[in-house]
Order: sequence, then C-alpha cells, then structure tokens
Amino acid sequence: MKIRRRPTSIALAATALVSALTLSACGGSSSAKDGSGKLAVVASFYPMEFLAQQIGGDHVVVTDLTAAGVEPHDLELTAKQVGAVTKAGAVLYLKGLQPSVDKAVAQSHSQHVVDAAAASPLVDHHLDEGTEEHGGEAGHEHADAAGDPHIWLDPTRYAAVAKSVGAEFAKADPAHAADYQQNTDALVTKLAALDKEFQDGLKDTRTKAFVTSHAAFGYLADHYGLEQVAISGVDPEAEPTPARLAAIQQAAKEHGVTTVFFETLVSPKLAETVAKDLGLKTAVLDPLEGVKDPAKDDYFSVMKQNLTNLRSALAATPTTTG
Repeated sequence: MKIRRRPTSIALAATALVSALTLSACGGSSSAKDGSGKLAVVASFYPMEFLAQQIGGDHVVVTDLTAAGVEPHDLELTAKQVGAVTKAGAVLYLKGLQPSVDKAVAQSHSQHVVDAAAASPLVDHHLDEGTEEHGGEAGHEHADAAGDPHIWLDPTRYAAVAKSVGAEFAKADPAHAADYQQNTDALVTKLAALDKEFQDGLKDTRTKAFVTSHAAFGYLADHYGLEQVAISGVDPEAEPTPARLAAIQQAAKEHGVTTVFFETLVSPKLAETVAKDLGLKTAVLDPLEGVKDPAKDDYFSVMKQNLTNLRSALAATPTTTG
C-alpha cells in the first residue's frame, strides 16, 4: 500500500516544486531584482524615470522605455522591452499616454505598478475650437486619452505622483522602505520650493496669456493663473484649422502677446510660421516629455528655464531673488 503511494507522493512534490518555480519566475521576489540585488524598475518615459531615480537612489536600477530625446508618444515597444516590463519589480507609467506600454503593463505579472494618472487624476484640456485632433495619418494616439497627460508640469501634481512612487517602492522592497520615504520627502520639499518660485515669479505680469505650439501646459496655466493659447490641441501633430489660426491671432492682439513658444522634441515649423505671420518672437517652452541630454539637464533645471522664458514673454515684474 505504502509502496504504491510513494510514486504519487513524489509526483505531487515535483508538481508543487515546478509550480513554485513558475510562480517565482512570473512575479516573485527573484524577478524583482537585477543581478546586483537592486530593485528592477521600468519607467515608461522621462518624468517617470526621474521620479524612480530620485526616490530609488542606490537601491534601484531603472530602465527607461523611451530613449533620451525621443518623443514619447511615438513609442512602440520591442520584444525585449515588453520582457523588461513583465519581469520588473516595479513599473511606473501614465495610462493612456503610450498604448504599447499600457498593453505591456496589462499583460505583465508585476505586483507593483504606479499609474501617474491614478495618483493625480487627469483634466481635459483638449481644444474644442475646430482643431482637427485627428488630422494627418500619423496623429498621436494620446489625443484619445481620458484627459491631458502633462500633469508633471504642475509641481504639486508631480509631488502627488512622487508620493505614490515612494509608497510602492517601499512595498516592493521593504528592506529599504525608510530610505524611500526619506528620498520622497526630500523630493516633495524641492517640488514645493519650485512651486513657490513659479508662484512668486508669475504673480505680477503684464499679460497672463501665452501662445504655445500645442496644449501641453494646461495644468501649469491652471495652477498659476495663466491662459494657454495653443496652436494645436493636446495632440502635438494635429493640424489647426483656419478658424483656429484666426482665433490665435485675435487672442494674441487682445492680450499683447509677444512670443510664440515651441518645443524641443517636436518640429518648430508651425510655431515659427504663426510667429512670422503675427510679427512675434519665438522661444522654447519645454513640456519635459523627454530630456535630450540627461547629463546636462533634469526636471528642475528645465522647469526653471521654463519659468525664466515665461517671465520674459509675460513681461513679469523684475524680482530680487533667483
């Protein structure tokens, strides 16, 4: 009797072992670490990568799915990148911005996922003045998202996302929870200081309106009491209609606009054309969807340059502080 049961017991034990190994490979702690024992983090694009690096510090190794200097909305994941998402100990992304990332996250086994849109709910800043949001064959798909994805341009919203990242890192890697909390607190403090710089710097301006190539700055405008006049909607490649261009011209005259802002990762031709037609200057207002040279610039340096450029365009009252 016992002899007959023994093979069954061995088979059951073997099955249990295989199941355990399979579960470990799919989503256990072994897949959450890289070869050096650090938490393996995948970030969908620069604003998420920056949070991961700032909060994770020496305890994480971060893979950014979007290469430096690349427009994130154009991203199509390779098989290797999909594998990285599947094996990651933590994934940071913004649902609705990059469809291929959304699909990879949905299919992944990661137990620690931060959706920035859940940490700071999106607001609809799409234009409704006749803008052809789906014009052209290669229009970006994020125009179909539930709202404007550019929440990181409001430091207070970005801080809310940072807190979610810190909490999730602590769950994924409890041994370093105290460090993650300390790093999160430090980053939130820096973001609060940046917010104050913007509040003070944009408090007294000759005009509150600014013209930009596409509607990426709705959260920034809302938070600091400004008016964004966008050539294109949230989709940066949508072609504005003649009616939209006429409305921009009218708004520029009414508000005494001096500058048309263009971006770093999108062709400036449209903004330059509009500026030339209106007799206005051009300057850069960076939506920070990516950084061309991470060794030279980061979130804070680019945001402070944005503040400088905005103050100039809006004819802000000179301040004695930087």
